[in-house]
Amino acid sequence: MGSCLSGAEASSVPYAPASSSGSAKAKSSSRKRQMRKNSSFESKMEMWLYRIPGRIFLNGSSDAASLFTRQGKKGINQDAMIVWENFGSKTDTILCGVFDGHGPFGHMVAKKVRDSLPLKLNALWELKVGSPDGHSDFSSSAMGSMNSEETSIKTIEDLKTFPKLEFGENHSDTILTLKESFVKAFKVMDKELKLHPQIDCYCSGTTAVTLVKQGHDLLIGNVGDSRAVLGTRDKNNSLIAVQLTVDLKPDLPRELERIRLCRGRVFALKNEPEVARVWLPNCDSPGLAMARAFGDFCLKDFGLISIPEISYRRLTDRDEFVVLATDGIWDVLSNNEVVDIVASAPRSSAARTLVESAIRAWRFKYPYAKVDDCAVVCLFLDSNSSSHATSQSASNEQIVSPQKNP
Repeated sequence: MGSCLSGAEASSVPYAPASSSGSAKAKSSSRKRQMRKNSSFESKMEMWLYRIPGRIFLNGSSDAASLFTRQGKKGINQDAMIVWENFGSKTDTILCGVFDGHGPFGHMVAKKVRDSLPLKLNALWELKVGSPDGHSDFSSSAMGSMNSEETSIKTIEDLKTFPKLEFGENHSDTILTLKESFVKAFKVMDKELKLHPQIDCYCSGTTAVTLVKQGHDLLIGNVGDSRAVLGTRDKNNSLIAVQLTVDLKPDLPRELERIRLCRGRVFALKNEPEVARVWLPNCDSPGLAMARAFGDFCLKDFGLISIPEISYRRLTDRDEFVVLATDGIWDVLSNNEVVDIVASAPRSSAARTLVESAIRAWRFKYPYAKVDDCAVVCLFLDSNSSSHATSQSASNEQIVSPQKNP
C-alpha cells in the first residue's frame, strides 16, 4: 500500500551524488541567480496555465468530468490530477490524468508532471501532425535532447506493431502518431525532472496515468500503479468494469526480469508480504513499490524506467465513463465497486463520492493503517466536452494488456 519507504530511509541511499564543497562555493552565486530566474519562469507558467479555459486541476466538475482529491493521514497530499477540455485547441479532444507522488518531494514532482507533461505531449503531437511523414524528429531546443542517454524506447518500426485498426490507413496513422508522441513526451518529461534545479527527484517521483480522448478514440499512457477503468455495458445491458491499464508492479514477470537484469532487487518486507518493492543492489533502500515511475533517479540504473505502457480502445455507445484514480482508491475498492459507485452518484459529485467511499473502506479494512491520499478523475463519455462550464473549489472492444482485477 505504500509507494516507498520513509524519507529518512531514502536519504541514506549510498549512491546519492555528492557535490564538491570548493566548486559549490565557486558556483554559489550563479546557481542562486539561475534558481531565481527559473522560479520566476515557473511562476509565470503557473499563472498562464491557471487561465486556460477548460483546464481543471482542483476539486470540481464540468459537463465532461468530475475531479476530487483528498489528503490522507500520511502528511502533505502528494496526489495531483488534471482535466483539459479542447486539448490542443481541438474541440473533440480531452486530456485527463492522475499523478501519485512519493518520496520527500513527491508532491512537487506530481504537480510538475501534471503541469508540464500535457504541454510536451501537445507540442510533440502538433509537430508530428505537421511534419511531412508524421514521424520526423523534433526540435531539441524546444523539447530537450532525446539522444543524450541510451533508452529502450521503441523505434518507429516497433510502434507500427500497435494493434491494427479497422478504420482506414489515415486513422491508423493518427493513432500511431499520438502513441509515439506519448512515448517521447514521457521521456522528455523525465529528463526535465532529472535536470530540474529546484526539485530533488533522486529519491522522489510520481506515477502517471494519462489519457487522450479524441472523438471515439481513447489512448492511455501509464507508468506506476495508478489505474484507468472503464464503465461499460455488456450484451445484457448490465454495467461492468473493464480495466484499461496494468498496475506496473515490480513482481510482474516482464518487469521483474528487466529489474534483475539491471542488478536491481525485488522483494517484499516481512510485515507486508503482498507488496513487492524495488531495492538497490547492495542497500535495502529505497523500496519502491512500482516498476515504472517519473523521477526516482537512484533506481534508474537498476531497472526502473519511465517508458509508458500504451493502451488503446475504440469507444462505442456502450461505453459510459472512464475512472482514473491513484492507488488510495484501488487498495480498498474493486473495479466493479468503483464503477457501481460512480454510476449511482450525481455526475458533478461522482469523484467526491468515490473518494469518500474509499476513505470509509480504508477505516473498515485497515483500522490501524494511515489512510492514503486519494485522487479521482471521472470522464463521462456521452457528454458534450465542448462546453467550458466548469466548477472548481480551491480546496486541497480493444484493450492492450488488461490486468485481472475485478
